[in-house]
Amino acid sequence: MKNGNQKPIVKRIGHYLYKLVPIADETGKIISHAITPLMVEFHPRDLMQIIVGASVLAVPVAFTEETWNLGQELPLRNVLLLTLISFIFIASYVYYNFYRFQLRNNLFRYVVRVLSIYLFSLMVVAMLLMIINRCPWQTDALLAIKRVIIVAFPASMSAAISDTIK
Repeated sequence: MKNGNQKPIVKRIGHYLYKLVPIADETGKIISHAITPLMVEFHPRDLMQIIVGASVLAVPVAFTEETWNLGQELPLRNVLLLTLISFIFIASYVYYNFYRFQLRNNLFRYVVRVLSIYLFSLMVVAMLLMIINRCPWQTDALLAIKRVIIVAFPASMSAAISDTIK
């Protein structure tokens, strides 16, 4: 049996999944395994990384008057396009960094991770904008939503990137 015929094995070591790729000699005898973490599961640690990552860009963007004005001036259609672009970017990034070769067996986990990144980014941004009194939910909910979505665009990107840190 040649090295090319050896299939990777998914194994839980401790609390985490790993992919063990057999390494064989010329005769086909397995002499070792290359071990790489399989980052398809969503743990509380990942949630914390998303929250902190979203904060990294939410803080500087949320504190700019240009962002507040953009929320007033930008049509709702454009703001909704930002949401779509955010989802496309997050879904692509998560796919290529976590699920490219594992999507078939982990489709639900993939969807959960993409939605979690965006939704928790929205929550971080909304909370931050409420704290600095730039999210007028009672008087102008549409403006509040637009500002949250605008700031969530960069926040969700930094949340996705920080989620890959292991």
